[in-house]
Amino acid sequence: MSPSFQSKEHFVFSIEVYFVVIRKLFMHADISSWSMKNILAEKANRLAAMALLASVTCLTACGSKEKVASQSLAVVNGQEITVHQMNDELMRSNVQIPAEQKELASKQLLESLIDRQLLQGQAVKDKVDRDPAVMQAIERAKSQIVAQAYLEKRLAANAKPTKDEIKVYFNQHPEIFSQRKIFDMSQLIFAKKDFSSELKVLIGESKSLEEVASWLTLHKMEFVRSKMVKSTLEMPLELVSKLQSMKKGQLMVVQEGDRNVIVAINEVKEVPVTLEIAEPQIGQFLFDQSNKLASQAELARLRADAKIEYLTPLKDTTAPTPETKSAAASVAPSSSKKNNDDALKRGIAGL
Repeated sequence: MSPSFQSKEHFVFSIEVYFVVIRKLFMHADISSWSMKNILAEKANRLAAMALLASVTCLTACGSKEKVASQSLAVVNGQEITVHQMNDELMRSNVQIPAEQKELASKQLLESLIDRQLLQGQAVKDKVDRDPAVMQAIERAKSQIVAQAYLEKRLAANAKPTKDEIKVYFNQHPEIFSQRKIFDMSQLIFAKKDFSSELKVLIGESKSLEEVASWLTLHKMEFVRSKMVKSTLEMPLELVSKLQSMKKGQLMVVQEGDRNVIVAINEVKEVPVTLEIAEPQIGQFLFDQSNKLASQAELARLRADAKIEYLTPLKDTTAPTPETKSAAASVAPSSSKKNNDDALKRGIAGL
């Protein structure tokens, strides 16, 4: 039976006693041969060295256990909450916490982790984790995490864009960088059903947005005013070209879903950006685009190598009725100009 020690000090003391006993036995032994004494002495020293090594190993292990134990911040019904868990939560939150608030934030986060552990423990007791819907959600989350981790691993070797590639993109888009402009705009938003032919004529003849706002107020039509300041970098290229051709104060009407937006340019400022300033932004954009293409290529490869069988045809529960089909046909784009107009509508709505 191996001895048990209550502490590392007890263990060290036991080793020291062991050394003394070995040496006393050796000194009182009736050994006539001096060479034999030397041999036994050497063996005793080796044994002592081995014992010492064992003691150091044990002490190291004990110290390691104490170090690991010190990483625990709390124990909830036997379940530890560690520093690593808290650091992982902070990293995933992606929130920059001021130095003077870190202690308070850490305390609040620890309490939150304790609450979550309590809820999780009770959920397991109540077998909530065995509920089919919960199990399906867990499997879905697991599948997403593993799939994302695989893609990240595959994309890790994807090279970042070179300076020459960044420069080419910079030169290809002067309206975004070297000729960047900032548009100060005002807009009126009202219901699409209120866009009458009379209002359309008024907009074409009005010299300011205020005239249109007064007319809408006079006719008791609801509308919303808003202002926006956007640069050419933040807008679709089609919208940029449309705005650049407009004069100050000129009105533009855009349809978006069930509403209309009247836009007027108040002021345009030239805000050029140099290649040195734009380089990090362009580099990130090109890198993201490259990763997107690489992801699509990897999925295409996996699909080509896989055996995919569609067993049950999907039923289209949202199949359009004859009425909706005819309505869709009446508004379907008939030319590239129509596509550009739709892009402009979406762009304004995004603003």
